[in-house]
Amino acid sequence: MNKKTLICLLAALPGLFLISCHSSEKKPRIAIAGISIECSTFSPAQSEMDAFRIARGDEMYRNYPFLSEDSVLRNEAEWFPAMTASATPGGIVTRETYDSLVVQIQNELRKNLPYDALFFDIHGAMSVVGMDDPEGDLILKMREVIGEEPLISTSMDLHGSVSHRLAENTDLITCFRMAPHEDRYISKRRTVSNLLERLQNNSGAPAYKAWVKVPILLPGEKTSTRVEPGKTLYAYVPEVADSEGVTDAAIWISYAWADEPRNHGTVVVTGDDKEAVEKGARHLAEKFWEVREQFEFVAPTDSLEACLAAALKSDKKPYFISDMGDNPTAGGAGDVTWTLTKLLARPEFKKADGPTLIYASIPGPELVAQAKAAGEGGKVSGRAGAMVDNRYAPPVLLEGTVEKILESPNNTEVVIRVGSMRVIVTEKRKPYHYERDFDNLGLAPRTADIIVVKLGYLTEQLYDMRGDWMMALTRGGVDQDLEKLPYKRIERPMFPFDKDMEDPEFEVIFID
Repeated sequence: MNKKTLICLLAALPGLFLISCHSSEKKPRIAIAGISIECSTFSPAQSEMDAFRIARGDEMYRNYPFLSEDSVLRNEAEWFPAMTASATPGGIVTRETYDSLVVQIQNELRKNLPYDALFFDIHGAMSVVGMDDPEGDLILKMREVIGEEPLISTSMDLHGSVSHRLAENTDLITCFRMAPHEDRYISKRRTVSNLLERLQNNSGAPAYKAWVKVPILLPGEKTSTRVEPGKTLYAYVPEVADSEGVTDAAIWISYAWADEPRNHGTVVVTGDDKEAVEKGARHLAEKFWEVREQFEFVAPTDSLEACLAAALKSDKKPYFISDMGDNPTAGGAGDVTWTLTKLLARPEFKKADGPTLIYASIPGPELVAQAKAAGEGGKVSGRAGAMVDNRYAPPVLLEGTVEKILESPNNTEVVIRVGSMRVIVTEKRKPYHYERDFDNLGLAPRTADIIVVKLGYLTEQLYDMRGDWMMALTRGGVDQDLEKLPYKRIERPMFPFDKDMEDPEFEVIFID
């Protein structure tokens, strides 16, 4: 061996040693679990086990594209997906359902003990019969299984609520920064990335966690980050999160249709520099309060009659109208017939050659069964809706022609033509988020004059597809007139209910 070769080998030895050590390092063991639902306590609906989509083990990865098999994050840890349960927003969860889900998750977690950490994936606005703060209870149930030592990193919807108990029992906590939630996967990835960094650096939980209550309770339709002041308010969040000594920062708008003490705006900032954490938390809370009176609906808002008048005059297609009061994506029952009853009575839509209107949607399992028996092109006459929430109107009578049947083992959909209206009737309630939801039913939504959807603000695809858009102040379990709702348990004073309240002092509470 010549001298040059020997020198090269000796020079390479430290690198080879480091590679060997790195490859033999024990990867952190991280579990994944959570329950995700948003529940209106002003709706008569209740959410039972059949409302939840259960995922266990490897099937959970489809919900986390940033943990795909060849992803960097996937290969930096040993992952143990235990169980997640998620549901379309709805009514309060029954206690039996909640208790059953908790036991199932605990059993799944026990299978792969011990863990170094838990990715706790929740929405944050779950309500359960007879309970306050279900997510705070759930995290304690997780701790009973995994112990006090593992780090917990929590990802939430910005429409969730952060109780003192939830904040106390999680080490890293954050939420989305956009509404609509176009950044949901970005935020969840940040949750996981921050967790991995703390594990790999052996730095453990951030030294400081600042929690600030902001006494504001507003609906998501007024706090969208598409428009001001939400757009600028949430732009402050990454500025604080990127500050030296800060790990993450978040503002929770909270959830307006649940009557619980935890329902109010919240700011949480975590990090290792106490001064930076405190300063950032106070800054975000003050900015939130400063703009409270500037929040307005994200789109023009009026009565159903006024929205229809505008849509009928417009040459922009499709003209979307949001049936906001019974929005199932915010917790409405999804079967209130108040709006559809009024549409069917309108003379403009009674003739086949009238303005084309798509209504999405109303549940009516008996009418769906009748449509399946009649077949496409057949005639039907039956009632739909108001099976859960009949406070505003009874089941609606639909008499028309079956234009399309889309069978599914989970939720068959049919299109019934009544005059110039095409009413989508489903076995179970279903929000329509995507253009493909309409395309699959042969409806060509871009050519329709008017599309009425049981939504609040439009989802990304529908927003991009709109010719124009208004939000109708309709009736239901997520009524936008918050000041008329029978709140009894939220902490007062609270904006906008107490307009003359004094400015809060914004106590920054450090939570161990």
